[in-house]
Amino acid sequence: MSADNLPQSPDSPASEQPPRKPRVAVVFGGRSSEHGISVVTAGAVLSAIDRTKYEVLPIGITQDGRWALTADDPARMAITERRTPNVDDLAESREGGVVLPLDPASREVVYSEPGSVPKALGEVDVVFPVLHGPYGEDGTLQGLLELSGVPYVGSGVLASAVGQDKEYMKRVFTSFGLKVGPYLVVRPREWESDEAGARKRIAEFAGEHGWPLFVKPARAGSSIGITKLDSFEGLDEAITEARRHDPKFLVEAGIRGREIECGVLEFEDGPRASVPAEIPPPQEHAYYDFEAKYIDSTPGIVPAPLTPEETAEVRRLAVDAFEAASCEGLVRADFFLTEDGEFVINEINTLPGFTPISMYPKMWEASGVPYGELVDRLVQAALGRSTGLR
Repeated sequence: MSADNLPQSPDSPASEQPPRKPRVAVVFGGRSSEHGISVVTAGAVLSAIDRTKYEVLPIGITQDGRWALTADDPARMAITERRTPNVDDLAESREGGVVLPLDPASREVVYSEPGSVPKALGEVDVVFPVLHGPYGEDGTLQGLLELSGVPYVGSGVLASAVGQDKEYMKRVFTSFGLKVGPYLVVRPREWESDEAGARKRIAEFAGEHGWPLFVKPARAGSSIGITKLDSFEGLDEAITEARRHDPKFLVEAGIRGREIECGVLEFEDGPRASVPAEIPPPQEHAYYDFEAKYIDSTPGIVPAPLTPEETAEVRRLAVDAFEAASCEGLVRADFFLTEDGEFVINEINTLPGFTPISMYPKMWEASGVPYGELVDRLVQAALGRSTGLR
């Protein structure tokens, strides 16, 4: 795309323009293994955002980290033939890049291509990040936006980092009195310096808690890199797969119980929980893995068939988890309801799946907040929140 055809800055032609609408940069894609799902989420957000109320600037981050100006074309951002979309296929140029301001006094976004004069695209009032996983959901992007002084949807640096790292998430929950399941952590240095010792700990853990066990990358999402084991057979492959996504990995004991999810959304008077949903065991998958979630679209049950007391309890615990991690904006909290009737928290997602089939928007729709209103609430909350310490 040539500089002449780029979107013009809404601030440029001077005289007697009506007040411009707030400008929302939807940032998606990214360097993590959840790149494709992030693109699908962006398509849903771009479809739902109210264009009479906001101007929209779609910015895709390629898998090699380039910030690209992309087509505003949600139809090209869907899963087709069991394949997720890619930012490279949406980018207006294979070489051009978008640069956010690093001066908090300016929110001017610039586009540049080799051999061309950089082009101002105008100010951005708020960023709606829909990146999942490392380099987007883990506090790194949030830190960049804090430095830039640009408001953004969702949690800040600390909560994003805690929500991405399963080890420290569990440590925070435990310190606030929330019950978590049995787990052990193998850090990179331990694995590299004392693999035999790490294997011994895993064997002792299996002896204590039995099977199944789940081997997981510590900082990944969408069930990517997770292996369910019913014996020691396949352990080497499971560790290799987890470490392919993160050099730190967890081994978790299987918990017998129902999978229950609950959405949390920040309102003017504080966070509130949605009606919960239940994820039934998928028929053709060993557990609720990536394909069950996104490719085969295993349906959840909304609202979950719980007693009034169970519903009230899981909603309370979801808000407690939101507050424990100092979250903002939105969170999806995932629990197990054990055979003893106790809720055990599995994890939170500070930027949960936001596709049309994702559970977070489905739970809020069942709670009286349809998708378009949900997007609007999140943008408005971000516009009203300053960056920096708060």
